[in-house]
Amino acid sequence: MASSSPATTPLLKDELDIVIPTIRNLDFLEMWRPFFQPYHLIIVQDGDPSKTIKVPDGFDYELYNRNDINRILGPRSSCISFKDSACRCFGYMVSKKKYIFTIDDDCFVAKNPSGEDINALEQHIKNLLSPSTPLFFNTLYDPYREGADFVRGYPFSLREGVPTAVSHGLWLNIPDYDAPTQLVKPRERNSRYVDAVLTIPKGTLFPMCGMNLAFDRDLIGPAMYFGLMGDGQPIGRYDDMWAGWCVKVICDHLGLGVKTGLPYIWHSKASNPFVNLKKEYKGIFWQEEIIPFFQSASLPRECTTVQKCYIELSKQVKQKLSKVDPYFDKLADAMVTWIEAWDELNPSAGSAKLANGTA
Repeated sequence: MASSSPATTPLLKDELDIVIPTIRNLDFLEMWRPFFQPYHLIIVQDGDPSKTIKVPDGFDYELYNRNDINRILGPRSSCISFKDSACRCFGYMVSKKKYIFTIDDDCFVAKNPSGEDINALEQHIKNLLSPSTPLFFNTLYDPYREGADFVRGYPFSLREGVPTAVSHGLWLNIPDYDAPTQLVKPRERNSRYVDAVLTIPKGTLFPMCGMNLAFDRDLIGPAMYFGLMGDGQPIGRYDDMWAGWCVKVICDHLGLGVKTGLPYIWHSKASNPFVNLKKEYKGIFWQEEIIPFFQSASLPRECTTVQKCYIELSKQVKQKLSKVDPYFDKLADAMVTWIEAWDELNPSAGSAKLANGTA
């Protein structure tokens, strides 16, 4: 007698968009076809809008270039970066799905220690569909994973956890290093596969990388703004960092969780460290003041939605970081413009919704 196989239906097939920023043909999707083909793709083309981006046959996708961004957002398009992968956040804004997974076009399928291909998207979904534990650290890491649980001494009152807003994945091969570290360790490669998922504790910031990232758009989407980077801006390669710092402060305030660890992808290409240094050098100095700002940031009780939190954070950026550089005054204004554009395209978007289900 033939047996049915429920696993053949991809998780969240109709509830998740894959967002990919790119300047080149997307041949890398062939490797991801077994995992990505059932899902809808949103491709954000950076750079010259007259260039044709080729997408392999068989994928369901929509593609936006700079002309589309200008047409859809009008004057508010100024908040979307140009000539920088930060443009990916436009895809977050136009999506109508509950979940987003974003990946860079130089990221390939990694293998686990047994030599099996890693379905990164499936692991992200499992992370998002199970709670987080930011209020008390579990020494067996994610207690909701198969084969794990809460250890002795973990308060029973906290074992329900909180809804998970963000799943932050890692990379084998080329690590996500800044330019100075790249220059002193040009041949370093990450071959360590750590089979763990952690909740980042409340009150702790982290350096978020946008190349292997998933999040619950309903819970935290309006805060996933990747800032003003690239063409015409004094800084680059801090787009995902900025978003991560904002997101973490807001998640802590609203009682949401952020996980990091699995899944791994294979990061295939190291970017030029000298080009990176030119983009990063101001940020390397500025972050010594930016990070204490976020560590001390406090949101009032009246901030009950992501939008309200983000607008309040923009006011604090303007007030406290503009003295570091006039760029932050401009960035604070762009944060407000981003929220206005988000609300215009997503008029029913509200605050954090129901808690997560089970994976």
